[in-house]
Amino acid sequence: MSFQGKKLIHDPDDVVTEFIEGLVETYPNLQCLDGFPEVKVVLRADVSPATHDKVAVISGGGSGHEPTHAGFVGEGMLTAAICGDVFASPTVDAVLAGIQAVTGPMGCLLIVKNYTGDRLNFGLAVELAKSEGYMVEMVIVGDDCALPPSRGIAGRRGLAGTILVHKVAGAAAAAGLPLKDVAAEAKRASEMIGTMGVALSVCTLPGQATSNRLGPGKMELGLGIHGEPGVAVVDIQPVDMVISHVLTKILSPESNYVPISRGNRVVIIINGLGATPIMELMIASGKTVTKLQLEHGLAVDRVYVGSFMTSLDMAGFSITIMKADESILQRLDAATKAPAWPVGVDGNRPTPKFPVPMPLSSLKAMNVSSSRPRELSKQGLLLKVAIEAAAKAIIDIKDQLNEWDGEAGDADCGSTLFKGATAILVDLENHYPLNDAAETINEVGTSIRVMGGTSGIIYNIFSKAVYGKLQGSEISPKQWAEAFEAGINAISKYGGASAGYRTMLDALIPASTVLHEKLDAGVDPVTAFVVSSEAALAGAESTKEMQAQAGRACYISEANLRSVPDPGAMAAASWYRAAALAIKEMTAS
Repeated sequence: MSFQGKKLIHDPDDVVTEFIEGLVETYPNLQCLDGFPEVKVVLRADVSPATHDKVAVISGGGSGHEPTHAGFVGEGMLTAAICGDVFASPTVDAVLAGIQAVTGPMGCLLIVKNYTGDRLNFGLAVELAKSEGYMVEMVIVGDDCALPPSRGIAGRRGLAGTILVHKVAGAAAAAGLPLKDVAAEAKRASEMIGTMGVALSVCTLPGQATSNRLGPGKMELGLGIHGEPGVAVVDIQPVDMVISHVLTKILSPESNYVPISRGNRVVIIINGLGATPIMELMIASGKTVTKLQLEHGLAVDRVYVGSFMTSLDMAGFSITIMKADESILQRLDAATKAPAWPVGVDGNRPTPKFPVPMPLSSLKAMNVSSSRPRELSKQGLLLKVAIEAAAKAIIDIKDQLNEWDGEAGDADCGSTLFKGATAILVDLENHYPLNDAAETINEVGTSIRVMGGTSGIIYNIFSKAVYGKLQGSEISPKQWAEAFEAGINAISKYGGASAGYRTMLDALIPASTVLHEKLDAGVDPVTAFVVSSEAALAGAESTKEMQAQAGRACYISEANLRSVPDPGAMAAASWYRAAALAIKEMTAS
């Protein structure tokens, strides 16, 4: 089964030329040859054969791997990049035109990934260029470690490790080395590299359907960069297990793909394949560094994280490991103007890294906490059952809150509040000074900080405002009502919302109003609490008919929100109602 892929393009046949046009418009140091559509070459704008007095370094291949190859054109890296159509090798004429456009008397080095089409087209272009009197050398890069040692002539595929060869060769050329030395450094670098990829989805070629070859809950190990199937399809595993498998394959002494052993220094690339969030890449990076150091005994000198050699919109990543020494590090740290080369990575990194100590004031807030009294007063016991019931109510409706939030936000309201509720239950058993109501509410505010996001700060503000209003060891129902109102006012003051904005205040404001009315009329406090909780539920339900004026929901059309209550309001009504019923049950027994 497949479905039409969604792309922000004009014409599938023009994606490469239009990409190049956008690239050279974006970066003033880049230019392209006037040979579209047959010849698609990106080159340094400051280089011409007549004036270039250094070795030219050229690479290229099929497009669809952006920013590779054109994004690595720039002083200190590639002199030119030859772009084929998507996943198709460039033509011999395009490669030859690239050589002719940038090669001066120092000659030219071609760095080619190990794919049959690239080897043939670049190879023939080398021979033609030599027949015209150019000095040209070619280095083939095959860094794939997923497949068993080849028995045929195909060899290992060229993957993201090729980028490190680009950098080493480009820096050597920029230093003024002759062609044979630049080629020798590139070849040596290519022999120090191993790469393996993992995918969570297949890629979609422009104008073609998206395949669901993997299916739900599956991932692919050891794939290439052209959408071809990997070595194995397995159930999705935690990232720790995936990384352990990949590192073991790359560093396998049986395959002996890379000359790396315990005690060596290494450089790594965590490379996104096109649709992997930087958050996930950084998670992979942190775990890879730790495993290399602790489990494999390697010193990690440089870490490069980002999407460097992609496979269009594929979700997944590859890991590259390169054996390093001072000469390699010097080339990698050398300056470059290539727009896609990562900045801020050069320089020695401490091993291991320790977090910077927290400021003293923050440490005090984190470490100095109250403790629960051995015996609870009547008020302390009531407070305990109310807090416990409120927290459990939120935990019970987590999934429902996420579902409502998915209609207007990022579907995490329930998960966020669940964190706070869970933290409250843990601290309730050990830390809250329940006989001191004010300090207990203050501690609840501290517990809630774990939630983060807007909900976390709003509830923290609410708790601190309630705490500031409560005084005395025995707090009257009217004092509770006034403190509750103070918390609501603080939310409105700092959040900017009020009644009718489709927020949690649409549950809390009616509750506060009814609570004051009933207490002023002399109604029993417990009854007043329960009746006001009914007003909270009614207020929360009324948000189904409101147009949002605060939060992410205000960007959603009214039609999409109709019949869906505000999850923040429903959460507030739920914990308030649960606390009221718990108090009613306890006082009745």
